[in-house]
Amino acid sequence: MATQAQLDEARAALHKLLTGRAVASVTVDGVQTQYTQANIPSLRLYIADLEQQLGVATARRRGPAGVF
Repeated sequence: MATQAQLDEARAALHKLLTGRAVASVTVDGVQTQYTQANIPSLRLYIADLEQQLGVATARRRGPAGVF
């Protein structure tokens, strides 16, 4: 089961990567995983999964408006 601390840690790791840090790490159940710029999509999916488990409402962005 996800915890708020795990979600906070994952969000902090994403922030570090998006602000130029080369490597960020997250520890889950005693296992440390390192993320790099190339892993940002995977980290975003992990955060979304944690948010879903915790029932955290997130603002979903809509796609661009189409031309009809």
